[in-house]
Amino acid sequence: MVREDEKGIPVRMALRCQPLVPKEAGKGCQMCLSFVPGEPQVVVGNDKAFTYDYVFDPSVEQEEVLNTAVSPLVRGIFKDGVRETYSMGGIYTANQEYEPSVGVIPRVIKLLFEEKQQRQDWDFILKVSYLEIVGLTERNVTCAQETMSCLEQGNNSRTVGSMAMNSQSSRSHAIFTICIDQKKKNDKRVNCSFHCKLHLVDLAGSERQKKTKTERDRLKEGININRGLLCLGNVISALGDENKKGGFVPYRDSKLTRLLQDSLGGNSHTLMITCVSPADSNLEETLNTLRYADRARKIKNKPIVNVDPQAAELHQLKQQVQQLQVLLLQAHGGTLPEAIKCKLDLQKLVETVEDEELKENVEVIRNLQQVLAEL
Repeated sequence: MVREDEKGIPVRMALRCQPLVPKEAGKGCQMCLSFVPGEPQVVVGNDKAFTYDYVFDPSVEQEEVLNTAVSPLVRGIFKDGVRETYSMGGIYTANQEYEPSVGVIPRVIKLLFEEKQQRQDWDFILKVSYLEIVGLTERNVTCAQETMSCLEQGNNSRTVGSMAMNSQSSRSHAIFTICIDQKKKNDKRVNCSFHCKLHLVDLAGSERQKKTKTERDRLKEGININRGLLCLGNVISALGDENKKGGFVPYRDSKLTRLLQDSLGGNSHTLMITCVSPADSNLEETLNTLRYADRARKIKNKPIVNVDPQAAELHQLKQQVQQLQVLLLQAHGGTLPEAIKCKLDLQKLVETVEDEELKENVEVIRNLQQVLAEL
């Protein structure tokens, strides 16, 4: 029988439906989506229903999305020390800090440092990196303001362009990563240091040239965007198909899927926020997106606590020393030799004991103590 923790934890899926934009309303577009009150369910047309972990209709504010779907995973960083991944979008500038429309990424940064501030008995080292698939920048940060500044600089450098459906369209996928090392102050235990990564992923939307009316460089960018999303879809399909357990997963088909390998089927807690349009003119794209999200929800991750490797090895060696000392106690009728108690020269003890098995155990302890001293 498979234990619950070996089955893995599903990728969490949140659906966010945007309101009809003025351009759609002006063309007489109607809502093609309806929402089931009190249930995380959306209905396309009259009969096609999809269920996710969270569903937010057009009336929901950003703060509710953060508190309901995102906050529990952010707080989990300080408890588990595992990787967290969110898929979301939004351009941010400093003068938008207090606007209700501010996206999830800057809200996550603010929440992260609020949680950090409450843990005065821990030491933290934080680094952030902004990766646009064409380049990477990494910096050390100490506060939310510095982190927001890095996010803003990354957004300002990000490739955007105008097209028929969006005047400020992202022309590439981007990943904003916060690396967190945490260790409890004045704690001499070797296994109390944790490492985690918080990935905030902004995927550019898929494009159909017939609707976007792009050409030349914008058309090439759209092709690259779609290629990355296609590879991501293939990975999601391979991981979400229960009939293909243990089969080949094409992570290396694109830079995007290679970078997100741990987030999809690996050592991570992952929340994906899928955004859709409710306009009937976008029905085909919306339906494809809902199916995409439904497949991703079937992926199982297996997160583990990320302890510092050297600290983990040191802890394991100390456990082995303790186990061997128990063996020595048993061999001496429950009394540990004074040489061990006082941490005297173990080499002398090796020379004086007669029992070969006991001598081997003492020798192992001596070697382990030398390794511990070097570490």
